[in-house]
Amino acid sequence: MEITLNAPLDMHLHLRDGDMLKLVAPLSSDFAGAVIMPNLVPPATTPAAMSAYSERIASAMGEESFTRYMTLFFTPQSEQQLTQAKATPGFFGYKLYPAGITTNSEGGVANLTEADSTLRMMQEMDIPLLVHGESHGFVMDRETEFLAVYRELAERYPKLRICMEHITTAAALQLLDEFDNLCATVTLQHLIITLDDVAGGALQPHLFCKPIAKRPGDRDALLQAALNAHPRLMFGSDSAPHPRCKKEACGCAAGVFTAPLALPRLAELFARHGALDKLQAFISDNACKLYGLTPVQKQITLHDVPMQVPASYRSYGQQVIPMYAGEQLSWSVKR
Repeated sequence: MEITLNAPLDMHLHLRDGDMLKLVAPLSSDFAGAVIMPNLVPPATTPAAMSAYSERIASAMGEESFTRYMTLFFTPQSEQQLTQAKATPGFFGYKLYPAGITTNSEGGVANLTEADSTLRMMQEMDIPLLVHGESHGFVMDRETEFLAVYRELAERYPKLRICMEHITTAAALQLLDEFDNLCATVTLQHLIITLDDVAGGALQPHLFCKPIAKRPGDRDALLQAALNAHPRLMFGSDSAPHPRCKKEACGCAAGVFTAPLALPRLAELFARHGALDKLQAFISDNACKLYGLTPVQKQITLHDVPMQVPASYRSYGQQVIPMYAGEQLSWSVKR
């Protein structure tokens, strides 16, 4: 059995910078393109910084055809700043982080009322807003508590395209169906694991991410929505590499590294549920329709031939442990 995907897209990807970028960027090259997160150190807050980062990604990718949909770290903006950003080649939208909620987000938004004028201009200029939707409450309730903020944003700015990033709950799916200006991404890990896989036995640091994996009912609801090709749900890996020393340590860094195995594992998952015909929509078509995207033409064929996931990826003095490290998947990319 095999499937050929047209222009697969990752609508939420972390590529980091420096030597880590050089290691992980080529490992996402089976995708035709990706929406690149801006939470670097320091974050990409200006078009100049964004463009320079885009060039570093292109250099790390080498000869691979890969469309870079670049984002800027959200801070209140003037009309002139928004106009300049929108005119910058490769610009996709703004990524809003609540202050301090995840990796390198200390400069995020602490008070949404201060962003009102910016958001009003963004909806008039058709600039998408991508949101890391978590509160600072109890860890299992953070996304659910933030849904009220999504509701407020959707109602107050009805023409603003708002993406609920890496949703993890059934409640988020219900909200998605209430507002036409909401869409969402979901990760590979949140279609498969629950909190029990992370901390139910021996702690699994390489499965720890934010938002944290939730309950079986939440995972099952997300999976069914993906398998049914919900028209406003897209794949966004949130593949987030950290050095092994930062994961296997006190203060474990949040992030699951899935980039090199995401497509084979998704094919395996959809095939097992008899929904392989829905994978194209989930992995590309929905995003293209929602955002009017025209990624580079790239076809990737996956087949039910096993692949061995490396125990780690090493280069440039970096070592990263992937999800399913050292295990065998039943599907692979047909080279």
